[in-house]
Amino acid sequence: MTKSDAGTVAEYLRRLPPDRRNVLEAVRRVVRDHLQDGYEEVMNWGMITYQVPLQTDSRAAKGRPLMYAALASQKNYFVLHLMGAHGCPTDLQRISDAYKKAGKKLDMGKGCLRFKTLDELPLDAIGNLIGAFSPMQFAAFCERTRVSSRSARTQS
Repeated sequence: MTKSDAGTVAEYLRRLPPDRRNVLEAVRRVVRDHLQDGYEEVMNWGMITYQVPLQTDSRAAKGRPLMYAALASQKNYFVLHLMGAHGCPTDLQRISDAYKKAGKKLDMGKGCLRFKTLDELPLDAIGNLIGAFSPMQFAAFCERTRVSSRSARTQS
């Protein structure tokens, strides 16, 4: 994973070659157009990150904001992290179905979509998925997930 040390989103984008910048800017527009109010766009974890600000929800793990989505240019591909899809089987199924319907190949790790070109993404479906959670809904979802994970570990 190529991690950027850019301090701002503008700086991060400016450092990219034009062809890579164009792809990220197109996906970034989709994210920003669909993102519910209350998230902040910052550079965090070396990526363009859309996160729940600490002042909105202080339950964040280890005092760090909750990452909702993130976008980055890697050495051989791009990545769009969708943390809602990572923990939500319904959202994961929706994105999988959208890829099938669009005739596109899904290349996904734990909540991260990998793609080499903009044409590989079903942008409408991604926009809908991005718009699914308000910051408070996402924070509550993360808390429920953490609680159920802890319960499962203690019952083992």
